[in-house]
Amino acid sequence: MRKITRREFVGGTVKAATGAAAWSAAASSRRADGADQTSPRVGANDKITVALIGCGGQGRSDLGALLRLREVECAALCDVDDHRLSETAQSVADQRGRRPDTYRDFRKVLERKDVQAVVVATPDHWHALPTVLACQAGKDVYVEKPLATSIAEGRAMVRAARRYNRIVQVGTQQRSAEHFQEAVDIVRSGELGKMRFVRTWCCLDWLGPLGNPADRKPPDYVDYDMWLGPAPARAFNPMRFHENFRYFWDYSGGLQVDWGAHMIDVALWALGGTPLRASAGGGKIAYPNDIRETPDTQLSQIQLKEYPLLWEHMIGAGLGPWQREHGVEFHGENGVLVVDRGGYEVVPETDALSGTGRVYRMKGQPRRPASEDFHFAHVRNFVACLKTRETPVADVEVGHLSIIPSHLANISYRLGRGVAWDAAKEEIPGDPEGQRLVGRAYRSPWVLPQV
Repeated sequence: MRKITRREFVGGTVKAATGAAAWSAAASSRRADGADQTSPRVGANDKITVALIGCGGQGRSDLGALLRLREVECAALCDVDDHRLSETAQSVADQRGRRPDTYRDFRKVLERKDVQAVVVATPDHWHALPTVLACQAGKDVYVEKPLATSIAEGRAMVRAARRYNRIVQVGTQQRSAEHFQEAVDIVRSGELGKMRFVRTWCCLDWLGPLGNPADRKPPDYVDYDMWLGPAPARAFNPMRFHENFRYFWDYSGGLQVDWGAHMIDVALWALGGTPLRASAGGGKIAYPNDIRETPDTQLSQIQLKEYPLLWEHMIGAGLGPWQREHGVEFHGENGVLVVDRGGYEVVPETDALSGTGRVYRMKGQPRRPASEDFHFAHVRNFVACLKTRETPVADVEVGHLSIIPSHLANISYRLGRGVAWDAAKEEIPGDPEGQRLVGRAYRSPWVLPQV
């Protein structure tokens, strides 16, 4: 299939962006309080020295993408798991001929004057603190999604980036994918007509039950107390550790934040939107006796000022809307655009039956497949911004605003009732119980700096 460009598709009929879309664009580019952006630049041909904090699968993938760029060097690695540290260090040595220094404590990495940028690819409960401290130490940051485990943490990260004039890119790599960019342009063009609602989803049949293993002694090669960090102290359990952390409230928020960070971000990228209230239901339906705490099945409705937004997820089931495992459906009066990581398509809406059959309101389009490594493109955008000091495509405030609907949905689920939202104040008004979940308590001696 010949690549369809954005200009060819829209055909020169792009209308002025709606106020909501303009809000989204502004959120991705503004600097709070007119902060000075004159940070020292890295020359176009200068080497960039990075460090990786969190050597799990996603961290190694991020670092691998960075090291495809010859100007990037890796000086240091950090992880609480010595096995992961050793494996990642050997991988870097094999690729570049030099073994990076290794640490268990990320603060040692931030003390290094030769490190210009860090990748924060830790479990989610460890995103906020290293990012804020890295900004204070004068480091730029590539931080994995979801940005934080609470709304208050996310706002602290935005403030730190702005105050210390740092580049902070969030790992929502769809922002760097050409086919997602084209899909967003189509939605913004008005071709689909008035937007009725947006559906987002994720159905993962390759995830299954976690079982109910007993607590046990942590492995000798792991600093488990450091892994817990600001999270509450509790006995080690192998199913609460490493990849499975995301299914426990102490460390994350389940698929609602894990994949909602991606799919809901696309909705807000295209249309903007101001959350007003959220309501969510579901539960441990597929695996009711499982150790996981977050729901394996969840339906969330987030009412935005501009349109209603739906989220659906299921673990152990792979057939989502439009027969796609994951995706975003923009349902307009003239047509429907459906997009996922594999591509997008436009399906025309219909009027009532006529004498000869359905009357379609617009011309449809064949599926536009993805044709690039957009994870690499996303990392490349981060490196380019380190040199130019321009705002990255997935700026920290974009990551903060786009995860708020998911946090609100989870707050609603945990409380068993709907919650309202004051977007200007970033609080749940008149609801102390809900407001408590907007932030999170840190275990001593860990404290998130008040920037």
